[in-house]
Amino acid sequence: MPENSSPKRPKFAWEPPFIQPHRVGEINKFGRHRPREARVASVFGVDVELLKKNYGSPLFVTSEERLRANVRRIKKAFAVRWGNTCHGWSYKTNYISAVCNILHQEGSLAEVVSAFEYEKARALGVPGEMIIFNGPNKSRAILERAVAEGAQIHLDHLDELNLVEAVAAAQGRKARVALRLNFDTGYSEPWSRFGFNLESGQARQAAKLAAASPQLRLCGLHSHLGTFILEPRAYGEQVKIMCKFMREIESSEDVQIDVIDIGGGLPSMNALQSIYLPPEQVVPSINEYAEVICGTLIEETRYRSHTNRGLPKLVFESGRAVVDDAQVLITSVVGTKRLPDGRAAAVLDAGTNLLFTAYWYNHKVETTGEARGALADTVLFGPLCMNIDVVRHSVQLPPLRAGDSLVVSPVGAYNNSQWMQFIEYRPNVVLVHEDGEVSVIRAAEDLSVMMAQDRLPEHLATPFAPVRSAGCNHFEAAAETQAKTLRPFRICRG
Repeated sequence: MPENSSPKRPKFAWEPPFIQPHRVGEINKFGRHRPREARVASVFGVDVELLKKNYGSPLFVTSEERLRANVRRIKKAFAVRWGNTCHGWSYKTNYISAVCNILHQEGSLAEVVSAFEYEKARALGVPGEMIIFNGPNKSRAILERAVAEGAQIHLDHLDELNLVEAVAAAQGRKARVALRLNFDTGYSEPWSRFGFNLESGQARQAAKLAAASPQLRLCGLHSHLGTFILEPRAYGEQVKIMCKFMREIESSEDVQIDVIDIGGGLPSMNALQSIYLPPEQVVPSINEYAEVICGTLIEETRYRSHTNRGLPKLVFESGRAVVDDAQVLITSVVGTKRLPDGRAAAVLDAGTNLLFTAYWYNHKVETTGEARGALADTVLFGPLCMNIDVVRHSVQLPPLRAGDSLVVSPVGAYNNSQWMQFIEYRPNVVLVHEDGEVSVIRAAEDLSVMMAQDRLPEHLATPFAPVRSAGCNHFEAAAETQAKTLRPFRICRG
Protein backbone atom coordinates (compact mmCIF):
# COMPACT_ATOMS: atom_id res chain seq x y z
CA MET A 1 0.00 0.00 0.00
CA PRO A 2 1.48 3.46 -0.87
CA GLU A 3 2.57 5.53 2.12
CA ASN A 4 0.25 8.40 1.28
CA SER A 5 -2.81 6.19 0.92
CA SER A 6 -5.22 5.47 3.75
CA PRO A 7 -7.23 2.27 4.34
CA LYS A 8 -10.76 2.25 3.04
CA ARG A 9 -13.38 2.78 5.69
CA PRO A 10 -16.28 0.34 5.81
CA LYS A 11 -19.56 1.66 4.50
CA PHE A 12 -22.44 1.74 6.93
CA ALA A 13 -26.09 2.08 6.04
CA TRP A 14 -27.35 5.58 6.78
CA GLU A 15 -30.24 5.89 9.17
CA PRO A 16 -32.13 9.09 10.01
CA PRO A 17 -31.52 10.36 13.54
CA PHE A 18 -34.04 9.41 16.22
CA ILE A 19 -34.63 9.87 19.93
CA GLN A 20 -34.87 6.82 22.14
CA PRO A 21 -35.00 6.57 25.96
CA HIS A 22 -31.91 4.94 27.44
CA ARG A 23 -33.14 1.68 29.03
CA VAL A 24 -30.04 -0.49 29.34
CA GLY A 25 -29.34 -1.32 32.97
CA GLU A 26 -32.60 0.12 34.27
CA ILE A 27 -34.00 -1.02 37.61
CA ASN A 28 -36.94 -3.41 37.70
CA LYS A 29 -38.72 -5.16 40.57
CA PHE A 30 -36.16 -7.96 40.55
CA GLY A 31 -33.04 -5.79 40.51
CA ARG A 32 -30.84 -4.37 37.81
CA HIS A 33 -31.43 -5.79 34.37
CA ARG A 34 -28.22 -6.37 32.44
CA PRO A 35 -29.10 -7.74 29.01
CA ARG A 36 -26.45 -9.87 27.41
CA GLU A 37 -26.15 -10.65 23.77
CA ALA A 38 -26.63 -14.31 22.89
CA ARG A 39 -24.89 -15.47 19.72
CA VAL A 40 -24.73 -18.92 18.19
CA ALA A 41 -23.01 -20.13 15.02
CA SER A 42 -24.33 -23.69 15.00
CA VAL A 43 -27.31 -25.68 16.22
CA PHE A 44 -26.97 -29.27 17.44
CA GLY A 45 -23.42 -29.24 16.08
CA VAL A 46 -24.30 -28.11 12.52
CA ASP A 47 -23.44 -24.69 11.05
CA VAL A 48 -26.50 -22.44 10.77
CA GLU A 49 -25.52 -20.88 7.45
CA LEU A 50 -24.82 -24.30 5.95
CA LEU A 51 -28.27 -25.47 7.02
CA LYS A 52 -29.87 -22.41 5.44
CA LYS A 53 -27.91 -22.93 2.23
CA ASN A 54 -28.95 -26.59 1.93
CA TYR A 55 -32.53 -26.49 3.21
CA GLY A 56 -33.71 -22.89 3.00
CA SER A 57 -35.13 -20.41 5.47
CA PRO A 58 -37.15 -20.58 7.61
CA LEU A 59 -36.11 -24.03 8.81
CA PHE A 60 -36.97 -26.27 11.76
CA VAL A 61 -33.98 -28.27 13.02
CA THR A 62 -34.55 -31.27 15.31
CA SER A 63 -31.99 -33.21 17.33
CA GLU A 64 -32.31 -36.99 17.53
CA GLU A 65 -29.66 -37.14 20.25
CA ARG A 66 -31.43 -34.55 22.43
CA LEU A 67 -34.79 -36.23 21.95
CA ARG A 68 -33.52 -39.64 23.01
CA ALA A 69 -31.61 -38.20 25.96
CA ASN A 70 -34.66 -36.29 27.17
CA VAL A 71 -37.05 -39.23 27.18
CA ARG A 72 -34.47 -41.52 28.80
CA ARG A 73 -33.85 -38.99 31.56
CA ILE A 74 -37.55 -38.49 32.25
CA LYS A 75 -38.34 -42.21 32.21
CA LYS A 76 -35.42 -42.95 34.52
CA ALA A 77 -36.57 -40.32 37.03
CA PHE A 78 -39.85 -42.23 37.48
CA ALA A 79 -38.53 -45.78 37.05
CA VAL A 80 -35.98 -45.54 39.87
CA ARG A 81 -38.74 -44.40 42.24
CA TRP A 82 -41.61 -46.59 41.01
CA GLY A 83 -40.50 -49.60 39.03
CA ASN A 84 -43.69 -50.28 37.10
CA THR A 85 -43.85 -47.17 34.91
CA CYS A 86 -44.56 -46.38 31.27
CA HIS A 87 -44.34 -43.25 29.12
CA GLY A 88 -47.00 -42.42 26.56
CA TRP A 89 -45.79 -40.07 23.82
CA SER A 90 -48.33 -37.27 23.35
CA TYR A 91 -48.87 -37.20 19.58
CA LYS A 92 -50.54 -33.78 19.59
CA THR A 93 -47.30 -32.23 20.89
CA ASN A 94 -45.44 -32.99 17.65
CA TYR A 95 -46.87 -35.04 14.77
CA ILE A 96 -43.66 -35.46 12.74
CA SER A 97 -43.33 -39.18 11.96
CA ALA A 98 -39.60 -39.33 12.67
CA VAL A 99 -40.11 -37.72 16.08
CA CYS A 100 -42.85 -40.21 16.94
CA ASN A 101 -40.82 -43.24 15.90
CA ILE A 102 -37.70 -42.11 17.75
CA LEU A 103 -39.79 -42.14 20.93
CA HIS A 104 -41.42 -45.46 20.06
CA GLN A 105 -37.95 -46.93 19.61
CA GLU A 106 -37.29 -45.74 23.16
CA GLY A 107 -40.28 -47.75 24.37
CA SER A 108 -42.93 -45.01 24.58
CA LEU A 109 -46.56 -45.87 23.90
CA ALA A 110 -48.64 -43.74 21.53
CA GLU A 111 -51.04 -41.41 23.34
CA VAL A 112 -53.54 -40.15 20.77
CA VAL A 113 -56.62 -37.93 20.94
CA SER A 114 -58.31 -38.26 17.55
CA ALA A 115 -59.02 -40.61 14.66
CA PHE A 116 -56.23 -38.95 12.69
CA GLU A 117 -53.67 -39.54 15.44
CA TYR A 118 -54.83 -43.11 15.99
CA GLU A 119 -54.56 -43.88 12.28
CA LYS A 120 -51.13 -42.26 12.13
CA ALA A 121 -49.85 -44.34 15.04
CA ARG A 122 -51.06 -47.51 13.36
CA ALA A 123 -49.54 -46.42 10.03
CA LEU A 124 -46.21 -45.96 11.80
CA GLY A 125 -46.41 -49.57 12.98
CA VAL A 126 -47.59 -49.09 16.57
CA PRO A 127 -49.73 -52.12 17.62
CA GLY A 128 -53.22 -51.35 18.88
CA GLU A 129 -52.43 -52.62 22.38
CA MET A 130 -49.63 -50.03 22.57
CA ILE A 131 -52.03 -47.12 22.01
CA ILE A 132 -53.76 -45.01 24.66
CA PHE A 133 -56.82 -43.45 23.05
CA ASN A 134 -57.81 -40.18 24.73
CA GLY A 135 -59.94 -37.26 23.52
CA PRO A 136 -63.60 -36.21 23.67
CA ASN A 137 -64.45 -36.96 20.01
CA LYS A 138 -64.20 -40.60 18.95
CA SER A 139 -66.49 -41.65 16.11
CA ARG A 140 -68.05 -45.09 15.93
CA ALA A 141 -65.84 -45.99 12.97
CA ILE A 142 -62.57 -45.32 14.78
CA LEU A 143 -63.86 -46.95 17.97
CA GLU A 144 -64.67 -50.09 16.01
CA ARG A 145 -61.07 -50.23 14.89
CA ALA A 146 -59.66 -49.38 18.33
CA VAL A 147 -61.75 -52.03 20.09
CA ALA A 148 -60.87 -54.66 17.49
CA GLU A 149 -57.16 -53.84 17.78
CA GLY A 150 -57.07 -53.89 21.58
CA ALA A 151 -56.32 -50.23 22.29
CA GLN A 152 -56.93 -48.85 25.77
CA ILE A 153 -59.78 -46.37 25.42
CA HIS A 154 -60.12 -43.55 27.94
CA LEU A 155 -63.78 -42.67 28.33
CA ASP A 156 -64.65 -38.97 28.34
CA HIS A 157 -68.44 -38.92 28.78
CA LEU A 158 -71.43 -41.24 29.24
CA ASP A 159 -72.42 -41.16 25.57
CA GLU A 160 -68.97 -42.45 24.71
CA LEU A 161 -69.20 -45.13 27.38
CA ASN A 162 -72.45 -46.34 25.84
CA LEU A 163 -70.98 -46.21 22.32
CA VAL A 164 -67.89 -48.24 23.25
CA GLU A 165 -70.13 -50.76 25.00
CA ALA A 166 -72.28 -51.11 21.87
CA VAL A 167 -69.24 -51.49 19.60
CA ALA A 168 -67.72 -54.15 21.85
CA ALA A 169 -71.02 -56.02 22.00
CA ALA A 170 -71.32 -56.02 18.20
CA GLN A 171 -67.82 -57.51 17.95
CA GLY A 172 -68.31 -59.95 20.78
CA ARG A 173 -65.31 -58.45 22.58
CA LYS A 174 -64.52 -56.90 25.93
CA ALA A 175 -63.03 -53.45 25.50
CA ARG A 176 -60.23 -52.21 27.75
CA VAL A 177 -61.29 -48.86 29.16
CA ALA A 178 -60.18 -46.26 31.69
CA LEU A 179 -62.16 -43.38 33.15
CA ARG A 180 -60.89 -39.87 32.62
CA LEU A 181 -61.44 -37.91 35.82
CA ASN A 182 -61.47 -34.21 36.58
CA PHE A 183 -61.26 -32.65 40.03
CA ASP A 184 -59.85 -29.72 41.96
CA THR A 185 -56.39 -30.23 43.48
CA GLY A 186 -56.25 -26.73 44.92
CA TYR A 187 -52.97 -26.07 43.11
CA SER A 188 -54.04 -25.55 39.50
CA GLU A 189 -57.11 -24.42 37.56
CA PRO A 190 -59.38 -27.48 37.15
CA TRP A 191 -59.92 -28.66 33.58
CA SER A 192 -63.54 -29.60 34.10
CA ARG A 193 -64.49 -29.93 30.42
CA PHE A 194 -62.73 -33.28 30.05
CA GLY A 195 -63.85 -36.53 31.64
CA PHE A 196 -66.07 -37.26 34.62
CA ASN A 197 -66.16 -34.94 37.59
CA LEU A 198 -65.39 -36.45 40.97
CA GLU A 199 -66.97 -33.85 43.23
CA SER A 200 -70.39 -34.01 41.52
CA GLY A 201 -70.60 -37.82 41.57
CA GLN A 202 -70.34 -38.23 37.77
CA ALA A 203 -67.20 -40.33 38.08
CA ARG A 204 -68.82 -42.63 40.61
CA GLN A 205 -71.79 -43.17 38.31
CA ALA A 206 -69.54 -43.88 35.32
CA ALA A 207 -67.45 -46.37 37.31
CA LYS A 208 -70.58 -48.22 38.40
CA LEU A 209 -71.85 -48.46 34.82
CA ALA A 210 -68.49 -49.57 33.42
CA ALA A 211 -68.00 -52.16 36.15
CA ALA A 212 -71.45 -53.63 35.55
CA SER A 213 -71.04 -53.91 31.77
CA PRO A 214 -70.10 -57.35 30.39
CA GLN A 215 -68.55 -55.57 27.35
CA LEU A 216 -66.19 -53.27 29.29
CA ARG A 217 -63.15 -54.04 31.40
CA LEU A 218 -62.48 -51.05 33.63
CA CYS A 219 -58.76 -51.33 34.21
CA GLY A 220 -57.50 -47.78 34.61
CA LEU A 221 -58.01 -44.25 35.91
CA HIS A 222 -56.73 -41.21 34.08
CA SER A 223 -56.58 -37.48 34.72
CA HIS A 224 -54.75 -34.57 33.17
CA LEU A 225 -54.30 -31.50 35.36
CA GLY A 226 -53.49 -29.02 32.61
CA THR A 227 -50.46 -27.61 30.88
CA PHE A 228 -47.11 -26.23 32.06
CA ILE A 229 -47.75 -27.15 35.69
CA LEU A 230 -45.05 -25.44 37.79
CA GLU A 231 -46.07 -26.81 41.18
CA PRO A 232 -45.05 -30.45 41.85
CA ARG A 233 -47.45 -30.61 44.80
CA ALA A 234 -50.33 -30.43 42.31
CA TYR A 235 -49.34 -33.87 41.05
CA GLY A 236 -49.00 -35.18 44.59
CA GLU A 237 -52.56 -34.13 45.34
CA GLN A 238 -53.69 -35.56 42.00
CA VAL A 239 -52.24 -38.98 42.85
CA LYS A 240 -53.77 -38.87 46.33
CA ILE A 241 -57.26 -38.12 44.97
CA MET A 242 -57.02 -40.76 42.24
CA CYS A 243 -55.85 -43.44 44.69
CA LYS A 244 -58.67 -42.61 47.08
CA PHE A 245 -61.17 -43.05 44.24
CA MET A 246 -59.46 -46.28 43.23
CA ARG A 247 -59.90 -47.69 46.75
CA GLU A 248 -63.57 -46.68 46.78
CA ILE A 249 -64.54 -48.33 43.50
CA GLU A 250 -62.45 -51.46 44.09
CA SER A 251 -64.16 -51.96 47.45
CA SER A 252 -67.65 -51.44 46.07
CA GLU A 253 -67.43 -52.79 42.52
CA ASP A 254 -66.04 -55.95 40.94
CA VAL A 255 -63.08 -54.20 39.30
CA GLN A 256 -59.31 -54.10 39.59
CA ILE A 257 -57.49 -50.94 38.60
CA ASP A 258 -54.16 -51.82 37.01
CA VAL A 259 -53.19 -48.39 35.63
CA ILE A 260 -52.94 -44.92 37.18
CA ASP A 261 -52.39 -42.46 34.32
CA ILE A 262 -51.45 -38.95 35.50
CA GLY A 263 -51.49 -37.42 32.01
CA GLY A 264 -48.96 -34.75 31.05
CA GLY A 265 -48.46 -31.05 31.72
CA LEU A 266 -44.80 -31.17 32.77
CA PRO A 267 -43.11 -27.89 31.77
CA SER A 268 -40.09 -27.26 29.58
CA MET A 269 -37.46 -24.57 29.94
CA ASN A 270 -39.50 -22.12 27.89
CA ALA A 271 -40.28 -18.65 29.25
CA LEU A 272 -43.94 -18.02 29.96
CA GLN A 273 -44.95 -14.45 29.15
CA SER A 274 -46.80 -14.08 32.45
CA ILE A 275 -43.72 -14.84 34.57
CA TYR A 276 -40.94 -12.31 35.19
CA LEU A 277 -38.25 -14.70 36.32
CA PRO A 278 -36.29 -16.82 33.82
CA PRO A 279 -37.32 -20.48 33.45
CA GLU A 280 -34.09 -21.63 35.11
CA GLN A 281 -35.42 -20.11 38.34
CA VAL A 282 -39.08 -21.14 38.18
CA VAL A 283 -39.21 -24.56 36.47
CA PRO A 284 -38.61 -27.46 38.91
CA SER A 285 -36.42 -30.35 37.82
CA ILE A 286 -37.98 -33.56 36.58
CA ASN A 287 -36.64 -35.30 39.69
CA GLU A 288 -38.70 -32.99 41.90
CA TYR A 289 -41.87 -34.00 40.08
CA ALA A 290 -40.98 -37.68 40.12
CA GLU A 291 -40.18 -37.57 43.84
CA VAL A 292 -43.55 -36.08 44.75
CA ILE A 293 -45.57 -38.27 42.36
CA CYS A 294 -43.91 -41.57 43.20
CA GLY A 295 -43.60 -40.79 46.91
CA THR A 296 -47.33 -40.10 47.11
CA LEU A 297 -48.13 -43.21 45.11
CA ILE A 298 -46.06 -45.35 47.49
CA GLU A 299 -47.91 -43.97 50.49
CA GLU A 300 -51.36 -44.26 48.93
CA THR A 301 -50.94 -47.87 47.77
CA ARG A 302 -49.35 -49.42 50.89
CA TYR A 303 -52.65 -51.15 51.63
CA ARG A 304 -52.22 -53.25 48.49
CA SER A 305 -49.35 -55.14 50.07
CA HIS A 306 -52.00 -56.89 52.18
CA THR A 307 -54.08 -57.85 49.14
CA ASN A 308 -53.54 -59.91 46.02
CA ARG A 309 -54.12 -56.97 43.68
CA GLY A 310 -50.51 -55.88 43.22
CA LEU A 311 -49.29 -52.36 42.54
CA PRO A 312 -50.74 -50.36 39.63
CA LYS A 313 -48.67 -49.29 36.65
CA LEU A 314 -47.85 -45.58 36.62
CA VAL A 315 -48.35 -44.01 33.17
CA PHE A 316 -47.34 -40.44 32.35
CA GLU A 317 -47.99 -38.74 29.01
CA SER A 318 -45.34 -36.04 28.85
CA GLY A 319 -44.90 -34.21 25.56
CA ARG A 320 -43.48 -30.74 26.01
CA ALA A 321 -40.78 -31.74 28.48
CA VAL A 322 -39.57 -34.40 26.03
CA VAL A 323 -39.46 -32.52 22.73
CA ASP A 324 -39.43 -28.76 23.32
CA ASP A 325 -35.69 -28.20 23.58
CA ALA A 326 -34.96 -30.83 20.91
CA GLN A 327 -35.93 -28.41 18.15
CA VAL A 328 -35.02 -24.87 17.07
CA LEU A 329 -36.26 -22.56 14.33
CA ILE A 330 -33.82 -20.80 12.02
CA THR A 331 -35.30 -17.65 10.52
CA SER A 332 -33.94 -14.79 8.41
CA VAL A 333 -34.39 -11.03 8.61
CA VAL A 334 -36.34 -9.76 5.59
CA GLY A 335 -36.14 -6.08 6.45
CA THR A 336 -35.72 -3.61 9.28
CA LYS A 337 -37.49 -0.46 10.35
CA ARG A 338 -37.75 2.05 13.16
CA LEU A 339 -41.09 2.25 14.99
CA PRO A 340 -42.69 5.59 15.92
CA ASP A 341 -41.76 5.09 19.59
CA GLY A 342 -38.08 4.82 18.64
CA ARG A 343 -37.71 1.06 18.98
CA ALA A 344 -35.94 -1.02 16.39
CA ALA A 345 -38.00 -3.61 14.52
CA ALA A 346 -37.32 -6.41 12.07
CA VAL A 347 -39.54 -8.39 9.72
CA LEU A 348 -38.72 -12.12 9.64
CA ASP A 349 -39.57 -14.85 7.16
CA ALA A 350 -41.14 -16.88 10.00
CA GLY A 351 -44.00 -15.73 12.19
CA THR A 352 -46.87 -17.06 14.22
CA ASN A 353 -47.93 -19.15 11.23
CA LEU A 354 -44.98 -21.40 12.18
CA LEU A 355 -44.46 -20.34 15.79
CA PHE A 356 -47.93 -20.52 17.32
CA THR A 357 -46.43 -20.75 20.80
CA ALA A 358 -45.11 -17.18 20.44
CA TYR A 359 -48.50 -16.11 21.75
CA TRP A 360 -47.63 -17.64 25.15
CA TYR A 361 -43.85 -17.77 25.42
CA ASN A 362 -40.97 -15.34 25.12
CA HIS A 363 -38.83 -17.67 23.08
CA LYS A 364 -35.08 -17.22 23.30
CA VAL A 365 -33.70 -15.43 20.23
CA GLU A 366 -30.03 -15.64 19.30
CA THR A 367 -28.09 -13.95 16.52
CA THR A 368 -25.48 -15.80 14.48
CA GLY A 369 -23.14 -13.04 13.28
CA GLU A 370 -20.84 -10.52 14.91
CA ALA A 371 -22.58 -7.64 16.67
CA ARG A 372 -22.61 -4.30 14.81
CA GLY A 373 -23.55 -2.15 17.77
CA ALA A 374 -25.07 -1.95 21.21
CA LEU A 375 -28.04 -4.07 22.25
CA ALA A 376 -31.40 -2.34 21.86
CA ASP A 377 -35.05 -3.08 22.53
CA THR A 378 -36.26 -4.76 19.32
CA VAL A 379 -39.63 -6.00 18.06
CA LEU A 380 -39.65 -9.06 15.81
CA PHE A 381 -42.52 -9.26 13.34
CA GLY A 382 -43.48 -12.22 11.19
CA PRO A 383 -44.28 -12.14 7.44
CA LEU A 384 -48.08 -12.36 7.69
CA CYS A 385 -50.49 -9.57 6.85
CA MET A 386 -51.82 -9.66 10.41
CA ASN A 387 -51.11 -7.11 13.13
CA ILE A 388 -50.86 -9.89 15.73
CA ASP A 389 -48.05 -11.67 13.88
CA VAL A 390 -45.36 -10.86 16.45
CA VAL A 391 -42.60 -13.33 17.32
CA ARG A 392 -41.23 -11.18 20.18
CA HIS A 393 -42.74 -7.94 21.45
CA SER A 394 -39.49 -6.97 23.10
CA VAL A 395 -36.05 -8.52 22.95
CA GLN A 396 -32.56 -7.10 23.38
CA LEU A 397 -30.67 -7.51 20.09
CA PRO A 398 -27.85 -5.74 18.28
CA PRO A 399 -28.68 -3.81 15.08
CA LEU A 400 -30.02 -6.20 12.43
CA ARG A 401 -29.79 -6.17 8.66
CA ALA A 402 -31.71 -7.93 5.89
CA GLY A 403 -30.32 -11.44 5.44
CA ASP A 404 -29.20 -11.88 9.05
CA SER A 405 -29.97 -15.24 10.65
CA LEU A 406 -31.70 -15.69 13.98
CA VAL A 407 -32.17 -18.88 15.99
CA VAL A 408 -35.39 -19.20 18.02
CA SER A 409 -35.66 -21.85 20.74
CA PRO A 410 -37.05 -24.02 22.22
CA VAL A 411 -39.81 -24.68 19.69
CA GLY A 412 -40.30 -28.48 19.54
CA ALA A 413 -43.65 -28.57 21.34
CA TYR A 414 -46.93 -27.73 19.60
CA ASN A 415 -45.48 -25.79 16.66
CA ASN A 416 -45.23 -28.57 14.07
CA SER A 417 -48.75 -29.62 15.07
CA GLN A 418 -50.41 -26.19 15.46
CA TRP A 419 -48.70 -24.33 12.63
CA MET A 420 -50.99 -22.72 10.08
CA GLN A 421 -51.24 -23.21 6.35
CA PHE A 422 -51.91 -19.50 6.03
CA ILE A 423 -50.39 -17.03 3.53
CA GLU A 424 -46.95 -18.66 3.53
CA TYR A 425 -45.74 -22.17 2.67
CA ARG A 426 -44.64 -24.30 5.60
CA PRO A 427 -40.90 -25.00 5.44
CA ASN A 428 -38.60 -27.99 5.66
CA VAL A 429 -38.11 -29.80 8.95
CA VAL A 430 -34.76 -31.54 9.25
CA LEU A 431 -33.31 -34.03 11.71
CA VAL A 432 -29.73 -34.01 12.94
CA HIS A 433 -28.93 -37.71 13.42
CA GLU A 434 -26.86 -38.95 16.33
CA ASP A 435 -23.88 -39.31 13.97
CA GLY A 436 -24.25 -35.70 12.76
CA GLU A 437 -25.87 -36.49 9.41
CA VAL A 438 -28.79 -34.25 8.45
CA SER A 439 -31.92 -35.38 6.63
CA VAL A 440 -35.32 -33.90 5.79
CA ILE A 441 -38.08 -35.40 7.92
CA ARG A 442 -40.86 -33.22 6.53
CA ALA A 443 -40.53 -31.63 3.11
CA ALA A 444 -41.40 -28.00 2.50
CA GLU A 445 -44.75 -27.30 0.94
CA ASP A 446 -45.25 -25.92 -2.55
CA LEU A 447 -48.23 -24.94 -4.68
CA SER A 448 -49.10 -28.55 -5.51
CA VAL A 449 -49.42 -29.36 -1.80
CA MET A 450 -51.51 -26.27 -1.12
CA MET A 451 -53.92 -27.04 -3.97
CA ALA A 452 -54.00 -30.84 -3.69
CA GLN A 453 -57.33 -30.92 -1.86
CA ASP A 454 -59.03 -28.25 -3.96
CA ARG A 455 -61.81 -29.33 -6.31
CA LEU A 456 -63.07 -27.05 -9.09
CA PRO A 457 -66.61 -27.50 -10.41
CA GLU A 458 -66.65 -27.56 -14.21
CA HIS A 459 -68.18 -24.10 -14.57
CA LEU A 460 -65.37 -22.63 -12.45
CA ALA A 461 -62.51 -24.36 -14.25
CA THR A 462 -61.68 -21.27 -16.37
CA PRO A 463 -60.88 -17.93 -14.68
CA PHE A 464 -62.38 -14.67 -15.91
CA ALA A 465 -65.32 -16.29 -17.70
CA PRO A 466 -67.81 -13.77 -19.18
CA VAL A 467 -70.04 -12.25 -16.51
CA ARG A 468 -73.65 -11.47 -17.45
CA SER A 469 -74.82 -8.99 -14.87
CA ALA A 470 -75.83 -5.34 -14.85
CA GLY A 471 -73.08 -2.83 -14.24
CA CYS A 472 -70.26 -5.17 -15.28
CA ASN A 473 -69.97 -4.32 -18.97
CA HIS A 474 -66.32 -3.29 -18.64
CA PHE A 475 -65.47 -6.59 -16.93
CA GLU A 476 -67.53 -8.52 -19.45
CA ALA A 477 -65.71 -6.98 -22.39
CA ALA A 478 -62.32 -7.54 -20.84
CA ALA A 479 -63.14 -11.16 -20.05
CA GLU A 480 -64.28 -11.80 -23.61
CA THR A 481 -61.10 -10.24 -24.95
CA GLN A 482 -59.01 -12.35 -22.63
CA ALA A 483 -60.86 -15.49 -23.70
CA LYS A 484 -60.08 -14.73 -27.35
CA THR A 485 -56.43 -13.81 -26.93
CA LEU A 486 -55.59 -16.16 -24.06
CA ARG A 487 -53.40 -13.39 -22.71
CA PRO A 488 -53.38 -12.48 -18.99
CA PHE A 489 -54.67 -9.08 -17.99
CA ARG A 490 -55.26 -7.12 -14.82
CA ILE A 491 -58.40 -5.31 -13.75
CA CYS A 492 -57.62 -2.03 -12.00
CA ARG A 493 -60.27 -0.57 -9.73
CA GLY A 494 -60.15 2.92 -8.37
